[in-house]
Amino acid sequence: MTSAPEQPGHPGPATPYGTPAAPRIAVRGEAHLEVDPEIARIGITVSARGTDRTDALTDLTRRNTTALDLIKTYGDAVEKLETGAFSITPELTRHGRGERIRAYHGRVHITAELTDFTALGELTTRLADLDLTSIDGPWWALRPDSPAHRQARQQAVREAVQRAREYAEALGTTLAALVELADIEAENAQPYAMAAPQFAMRSKGFDAGAPEQTPALDLEPERQHVYAQVNARFTMSPPAL
Repeated sequence: MTSAPEQPGHPGPATPYGTPAAPRIAVRGEAHLEVDPEIARIGITVSARGTDRTDALTDLTRRNTTALDLIKTYGDAVEKLETGAFSITPELTRHGRGERIRAYHGRVHITAELTDFTALGELTTRLADLDLTSIDGPWWALRPDSPAHRQARQQAVREAVQRAREYAEALGTTLAALVELADIEAENAQPYAMAAPQFAMRSKGFDAGAPEQTPALDLEPERQHVYAQVNARFTMSPPAL
């Protein structure tokens, strides 16, 4: 079966490769930046243990309040403070008949985000010096609206234009128009995808000493990697081949 001839005035199917009168160039622009982190997140776990449920809850409440009050003394250095999971779990005896409770274990998980890294080391060691309190982190990150993301995307676009221009110049011609610009995984690294924690500290199981005697931990911020990629298509003036 033969197809009907095209009617005048009705264009045929579009070709992704352009036409001799308007050749197309397809390129990819990429950018990779290394920047300083903007926030640091630490996880705090406050624990309590007792043979009586009420006593365990009382100790847990007191230690949780102490940890929260300590964190709040750092004011604007702490950008976000959240309480996560809470649990109180009975521990059964391993021997004997029946279900006999040996002790109760209580835990509260707290998350704090800091923007002042000079206060981070001091706060972490002071928290770790509290009774039955463990610290995990820090996880370094950028804010979702960090200028670094915009800078990477713009740099990727500029690289795509420059690469297409170089191809056109190699053919002795110039770019004519932008046909398409596609954002392909502009940030491979999610803004809040935290890096692996740099340390984990556990408190001692007795009364802590005076806070001013606790040495501050020296923490070096981890550089953040920001990626951006774009696909771009341009038309160019017909080259003289």
